[in-house]
Amino acid sequence: MKQRINYQKAAPGAFQAMLGLEKYVRQSGLEPALLELVKTRVSQINGCAYCLDMHTQDARAAGETEQRLYLLAAWRETGLYSERERAALAWAEAVTQLAGHGVPDAVYDEVRSQFEEKALVDLTLAIVAINGWNRLAVPFGVQAGSYRPRGEHASGARH
Repeated sequence: MKQRINYQKAAPGAFQAMLGLEKYVRQSGLEPALLELVKTRVSQINGCAYCLDMHTQDARAAGETEQRLYLLAAWRETGLYSERERAALAWAEAVTQLAGHGVPDAVYDEVRSQFEEKALVDLTLAIVAINGWNRLAVPFGVQAGSYRPRGEHASGARH
């Protein structure tokens, strides 16, 4: 598929608003490694090749292991993830897949045992943001393969 619309150019104000949410999430105090795992898992669910490429590269650049990235889609089947990561991944999946069943109390209880209120709101905003990016990249055909990790202070479309 070729890129259908360059949403950054078509709606620069909306793009800047999305970047503002990303900036908030990055400065929220949540662990960068945890955020990359969540962004990668949500992008797997949504089938967003561009975001998968971006967030697996960013995770590797930040020291994430290949094994944990390879097994992320089956995180429940391995002991490679901490209790906090497991709670965040379960929350990310539930928030991403709301249709028809909402978020089960057991998932909420698990994530609340690992995250204080503000941190849980921040985690949820990170999930909202990556779902938004996925929903821009997939329908508009943003092409995977061109992303290269940059430093945290670089400008551009890093999300």
